[in-house]
Amino acid sequence: MPVNPELQGRTFPPVAPYLVGREKVREFARAVFATSPLSLDPEAARAAGYADVVAPPTFAVVVQEHTLAQLLAEPGAGIDFSRVVHGDQRFSFTRPIVAGDELTATLTVTSVKSLGGNSMVTAQSEIVDAAGEHVVTAISTLVVRGDA
Repeated sequence: MPVNPELQGRTFPPVAPYLVGREKVREFARAVFATSPLSLDPEAARAAGYADVVAPPTFAVVVQEHTLAQLLAEPGAGIDFSRVVHGDQRFSFTRPIVAGDELTATLTVTSVKSLGGNSMVTAQSEIVDAAGEHVVTAISTLVVRGDA
């Protein structure tokens, strides 16, 4: 079953707010081998002008994951997760993510293309803080492999 092209342009409801925890930031930093003291030491982060530890840039995918789950669970989307390969990931920041942020994300499917029997779905998650201010836009392209 091919990916439903009518997904293009669809915006899903915002996901529940995600409270960024200090230990989650530290765990993520260690997992991706980020060595900046800003991501590990609250005092170093405060000395640099941040309220708490600063998440590595790719931490935004943790928040985006909740929006992508909406897309993957959508009935009639034609996306078989067992056939999905992550094709591309990009981020555009207004400011870094910091422990203590309460972030809400909203996903829009910006493109659905068929190429050589495969489908490419590009989805953009706008992530804002508790005040509604933009923090980061996370853009993922998923490749849905066609039947062999």
